[in-house]
Amino acid sequence: MLKTHNCGELRPENAGQQVTLAGWVHRRRDQGGLIFIDLRDRWGITQIVVDQQNTPEAHRIADNTRSEYVVQVTGQVRRRPAGAENSDLATGEIEVVGSSMTILNASKTPPFPINREDFVDEESRMAYRYLYLRRPEMQSNIVLRHRVVKFMRDYLDKQGFVEVETPILFKTTPEGARDFLVPSRLNPGEFYALPQSPQQLKQLLMVAGYERYFQIARCFRDEDLRGDRQPEFTQLDMEMSFVQREDVMAMVEGLMTAIVREVAGKEPLYVPFPRIRYEDAMEKYGSDKPDLRYDLAAVDISPLAGKTAFPIFVNNVAVGKPVKVLRAPKMGLRSGMALRKLAEELETLARSAGAKGLAWMALPETEDGEVKGPIGKYFTVDQKLELFAQTNAEAGDLLLFVSDERDTVYRVVDTLRRHLANELNLVDPEVLAFGWIIDFPQFYWNEEEKRWDPSQHLFTMPLPEDLHLLDTDPGKARGSQYDLACNGYEVAGGSIRIHDREIQEKIFPLIGLTVEQAKEQFGHMLDAFEFGTPPHGGLASGVDRLVMVLAGEKNIREVIAFPKTQQGADIMANAPSQPEPRQLEELHIRVVHPEPKK
Repeated sequence: MLKTHNCGELRPENAGQQVTLAGWVHRRRDQGGLIFIDLRDRWGITQIVVDQQNTPEAHRIADNTRSEYVVQVTGQVRRRPAGAENSDLATGEIEVVGSSMTILNASKTPPFPINREDFVDEESRMAYRYLYLRRPEMQSNIVLRHRVVKFMRDYLDKQGFVEVETPILFKTTPEGARDFLVPSRLNPGEFYALPQSPQQLKQLLMVAGYERYFQIARCFRDEDLRGDRQPEFTQLDMEMSFVQREDVMAMVEGLMTAIVREVAGKEPLYVPFPRIRYEDAMEKYGSDKPDLRYDLAAVDISPLAGKTAFPIFVNNVAVGKPVKVLRAPKMGLRSGMALRKLAEELETLARSAGAKGLAWMALPETEDGEVKGPIGKYFTVDQKLELFAQTNAEAGDLLLFVSDERDTVYRVVDTLRRHLANELNLVDPEVLAFGWIIDFPQFYWNEEEKRWDPSQHLFTMPLPEDLHLLDTDPGKARGSQYDLACNGYEVAGGSIRIHDREIQEKIFPLIGLTVEQAKEQFGHMLDAFEFGTPPHGGLASGVDRLVMVLAGEKNIREVIAFPKTQQGADIMANAPSQPEPRQLEELHIRVVHPEPKK
């Protein structure tokens, strides 16, 4: 080894020891006869002192080092002089007096600072990913990810789970997103698909009798990207036999609580995790993955609004469109132009989410004050009092009114709620608030295709009490599924699966598949269900997104070593790229380029 200790290891009890360290020059300070170098490796930073008078050759070499040079230093550990300690470093009570130094490798000046948390633009972060990964905050995120995955493996092993790898090359089947296809050289014109998830295979493992399966699975989805989504990602995939919904949720809740406590060193805000019906989550928060660190719940005042003199509310309520109110505590204390400007900014935000407008009312600071806002004149005194009682409004609050088609109202409520929470400083980045969302609709109606689309996937079992609705009213059936939300993100989701071929075959025509198409795509599943399939259910948790939340990051790329850009590209390696013509010939593929847009 070129080092006896790492750069985060030495403490006062090591004083007097001769050690050898190796790492990167994090920072260098030249004070004439003395040169101080902060030497960095993955474990931390140790201060090196090189004295020209005592070790002239080491001082000469230290004088030639620059930021990000890779060096080796041998010297003696000593306590720092009183008053010179650095409480920000784990090694801040000691330093190493260098007696010899070797430059193992020089470095060009990096395109961005490694030793400061300066902003780095997206292109530079991706093009020089190996440098960005050197930054201590990135290394902390990657190590956190490692610890989370290791903890998952150890925890589930103790719970009797078996880790089983499933194929990366599989069959293309209709799921939520587009498949990535892989041409088969040995079978010209035929393609494998990269798995969007191991859904079918983990169910077949239950048929095979393994009862408790898990996998840290690589998954692939060709879909539009955003801050919490990547085309290739990692998920904790798990399945259990002979269970009901609460059994799976309890297992996962125990795992997540333990991860937060033992890996992240925090305490979940709610234990046990609250259970929220999908309908209630949408009505109160406008989202099926609500941030539960704060309340700011929307209040439906449709019956009251329909009796006011405000024509839009009256007309909307008459045709079944809801009127909802969000209360922004003390945001109505602004006066004059400042209040109107705030209202305009919030209306612009609401319009970006699909609203046609945003009505508002600001409560006075005192009981004898006047209500502010253009909508106030349409409410009688008694109606205002009823409004204030329903919304728990207090002096100085700002009330925001949204009315439109229900889906539009949901989007606007969710958008405003998130914005208000930030403006009111209600978001504590150190808090982790988990909550289960249950009782989802089994299907959503696809008007364009004139069919039902599964809200999760086509293997989800309806709630037992709703099974009869598959024949009479599929739109009212609820699925035995469950999503785990944390701080406004979905971090896991699963369901109890269909294990009965007869029930599974009822789903196919509802989602637009003929019997022949179903047998072609899922014949292996249907056949397996005839050989003694146990009741089973499971869940998948996005590891990348979970670690992102635990690390307090806002973009999933900050916890992935080599992610793709928003356009699905790897700038560092220049991927995707064009293959050699010979490769296409071997695969019997011809590329047809799209015509330029006119």
